[in-house]
Amino acid sequence: MIAKKLKKGDMVRIIAPSRSLSLLSNETFNIAKKRFEDMGLIVTISKNAYNIDKYNSSSIEDRVNDLHDAFSDENVKLIMCAIGGYNCIELLDKLDYSIIKNNPKIIMGYSDNTALLNAIYKKTGLVTYLGPNFADFGMKYGFDYTLDYFKKNVFENEIIRVEDSKEYSDDKWYLEQNDRTFFKNIGRKVVNCGKAKGKIIAGNLCTLNLLQGTEYMPNLENIILFIEDDDLVKEEFLYEFDRNLHSLMLQPNFQKVKAIVIGRMQINSKVSIEDLVSLLKGKREISKIPILINVDFGHTTPLLTIPIGKTCTINEDKIIF
Repeated sequence: MIAKKLKKGDMVRIIAPSRSLSLLSNETFNIAKKRFEDMGLIVTISKNAYNIDKYNSSSIEDRVNDLHDAFSDENVKLIMCAIGGYNCIELLDKLDYSIIKNNPKIIMGYSDNTALLNAIYKKTGLVTYLGPNFADFGMKYGFDYTLDYFKKNVFENEIIRVEDSKEYSDDKWYLEQNDRTFFKNIGRKVVNCGKAKGKIIAGNLCTLNLLQGTEYMPNLENIILFIEDDDLVKEEFLYEFDRNLHSLMLQPNFQKVKAIVIGRMQINSKVSIEDLVSLLKGKREISKIPILINVDFGHTTPLLTIPIGKTCTINEDKIIF
C-alpha cells in the first residue's frame, strides 16, 4: 500500500514520536520550515510536539494521540518525525493500526524512528520511508543530495536509480552551521557481487533488532536489507555491529534474505572499509548474497530516502527501487 504522492499545497504534520521538537534551535526550525514552504507545502505542528520531560520526550499518550491525529486528519498528506532519540518503541503496542491502515499517508524519519516505520509496515502493509527527519531540513549547507532523493520519493512516481553523493559530512552541523567539514565520497563498495530482487526493510540496526520476537518485526523472507548504525559506542563499533548483525541473522527466514546494503559508518566508529569488508567476508551465512557498503544513508550526511516495503533490485553495484 503506497500513499498518494505530494503536490503543491499539501499539508505536512511534524510529530515527535521520539525526542521533543523543542530540542531544535530556532535557526534550525526556521530553515527547515522554509525548505518545506519552498516546495509549496504547508507545515503544521502536532499538539504535543514541543512537550518535554526528563527524557527529552513527552508522554506515551501524547505521542500516540499526535500520531493518531496526524493520520486521521484528511488534510495531512506527509507526516515527518521531528528528530531521533531512544524511546519510539514505547508507542508500538499503544497504536491503533486500523487508523493508519484506513488513512494511508507518507510517513518519514530515521534513527530511533526505525522502530515505528517498520512496525507500521508490518502491521498495515503501508510503505513507510527511512529518510531525513524534520530537523535535517534545517541544515544550511550540504543538503542538496538529501533534498533531491526526498523529492524523488514523495513527489514523483518514477523508478529511482540510486547514485552516490559527491561529498559527505559527519559533523555536529546543528551546533555550528557555518563551520562545516566535507570529505570526498569514495562511493559504494561491492563486498559480494550478484543480482537480487526483493522488498526493502531498512533502518538503524540496533533499533530494528529491538523488534525481534515481537509482532512488529517484519518478515525477512525475500527481503533486501538496508541497515546502518551510529557511533554511540565509538571505537567499540565493529564489535557492536558484528553482534547486532549476527542477532539479526538468527531471526526466522533470514536465510531467505536476498541482499544487504549497509550505510556509511561514522568517523568516530574508527572502522575502515577494509575492516567492515573483512567482517562481512567472514560470515558464511551471507557469503552467497550481494552485499554493498558505504551507501549514502545512516548517521552521516547526506541522506538517501529509502521506501520500506517497496521492491528493490540490486545488480552488481546498482541499486534501483
